[in-house]
Amino acid sequence: MEPAERGATRIADRVVAKIASQAAREALGDEATEGHAPPYATVTVHEEAARVRVSVELGYPADLGARCAEVRRRIVERVRALAGMEVPEVAVTVERLHSAQTRARRGERVR
Repeated sequence: MEPAERGATRIADRVVAKIASQAAREALGDEATEGHAPPYATVTVHEEAARVRVSVELGYPADLGARCAEVRRRIVERVRALAGMEVPEVAVTVERLHSAQTRARRGERVR
C-alpha cells in the first residue's frame, strides 16, 4: 500500500507552538531565564507550512535586530527539523526590554 493511501499525520498547531517557544528560549539562552517571562508562540498551520508569532522579552542594551534574527533562524531550523514543516513567516514581538538599571531599581540583584 502506498503511503498516501494509508493516511496522513497531522501535527497540531499547539505542538508546533511549543516547538517554536522552546526554539526561541534556546536562541535567547540565559537571557530567557533571568527573571523574564518565557517566550510565547502562537502558530497557524496550513498544509505543510507554519506561520509563527512569538513574543519575547530582551535585555537592553543589545542589538535587538540581531537577537530577533537569531530567534527567527532558530525557530525555522527547529520547526523544520522536528515537525517537517516550512516556516515562511516568523513575526517576533518584543514585549518588554530589561536593563541592569531597571532591575536594580526594582531591588533585583544585578550580576
